[in-house]
Amino acid sequence: MVFSCKQCGTCCMYMGDYIEIEHQIGEFEFECSSVSTGTPFLARVDENKRAIFSDKTWLDEHSTACRFLRPEGNLIRCTIHETSPAQCKYYRCVVMRVFNRDGTLLGTVTGNLSLHSDNRKLRDCWEEAELTISHLSADAETQFQKALEAYGYRVE
Repeated sequence: MVFSCKQCGTCCMYMGDYIEIEHQIGEFEFECSSVSTGTPFLARVDENKRAIFSDKTWLDEHSTACRFLRPEGNLIRCTIHETSPAQCKYYRCVVMRVFNRDGTLLGTVTGNLSLHSDNRKLRDCWEEAELTISHLSADAETQFQKALEAYGYRVE
């Protein structure tokens, strides 16, 4: 299962604290720092996203979102994708969503193959699968998906 970003914005909806804007140095340029690492970087709004970046009304309704996130049609886009810090470039958000037979979302699996769920039965199944699947193997995502499906879960 190869990761493919769906541009849903979920990963950055609560990342407003991870990038700190120090100074605006131009209409579309900002001196920033990555809060988790303290690393400074220059954020430049991508030329093809400047129109959507200029509309800040969406941020009023999403105060915890990254300051550089904006909607574009059905997508939620990073407006500094070209100059985003390493923590953003290498982040892989949800690679699997786990549902029960009725279609209720029970948990998600992030890019580092960590299960996030309050459902005890699902967590038990995941832990059992971890006993035989190496997180480092090239096909680990596929193996976990098959294991969960064998337990009767639907995985997307």
